[in-house]
Amino acid sequence: MGHLIELKQVYKIYQMGSETVHALDGVDLTIDQGEFVAIVGSSGSGKSTAMNIIGCLDVPTSGSYHLGGVDVSTMDDDEQAEIRNKMLGFIFQQYNLIPKLTVLENVELPLLYAGVDGSERRKRALQSLERVGLKEKAKNLPSQLSGGQQQRVSIARALAGTPSVILADEPTGALDSRTGREVLGFLKQLNREGDTVVLITHDNSIAVKADRIVRLQDGKIIYDGDAHDPRAVVQPHDDPEEEVPAS
Repeated sequence: MGHLIELKQVYKIYQMGSETVHALDGVDLTIDQGEFVAIVGSSGSGKSTAMNIIGCLDVPTSGSYHLGGVDVSTMDDDEQAEIRNKMLGFIFQQYNLIPKLTVLENVELPLLYAGVDGSERRKRALQSLERVGLKEKAKNLPSQLSGGQQQRVSIARALAGTPSVILADEPTGALDSRTGREVLGFLKQLNREGDTVVLITHDNSIAVKADRIVRLQDGKIIYDGDAHDPRAVVQPHDDPEEEVPAS
């Protein structure tokens, strides 16, 4: 059994004007089924690029990415979209719920895209809402729910497609701290039930809720290990004595 997620020597290089930016600079990363991993870094560290590649929203400039044993780094947009629908569930900071649709219809959306028929869609969406404790809100519109409830609907939507990986991008960014803690507790519960969760965040206090932290800085992994090791949250200080002049 191989790794669920495997990035090998992944580079993502952008031209910004005359400057060449290495958003990812030779990243090697493996994540196994059932792990709860936080990918952490400040703005510009490469964590969003890493999320886009893991989420099949972008391809590496070089290197390879295998998801469930399938090489996705060479896929075209349509093939990537298909593997996204099959393998990945996304939870975003902004919930991305459609205001005109009921909670149930929102949760059914990925199943609709995946071509699941009506009665099966409804059954799976209701099961998914039950897992997040919102079955009784199925007929409500998103605007009738609190922020925390809306985020739980977006989690139910991510779960409905029975994904191999749940990718959560700053999932508590729009929530107050208490509601944020509830949502994180929820992700932990899903992980205990067997879901693989990859959390992208800039916030150490959120990252430590995972079991493993992968810290990115300047497109490189500078820490990968136990979330409870003190080194997981310590930012290495750039020693001014060791500045290498730009060549």
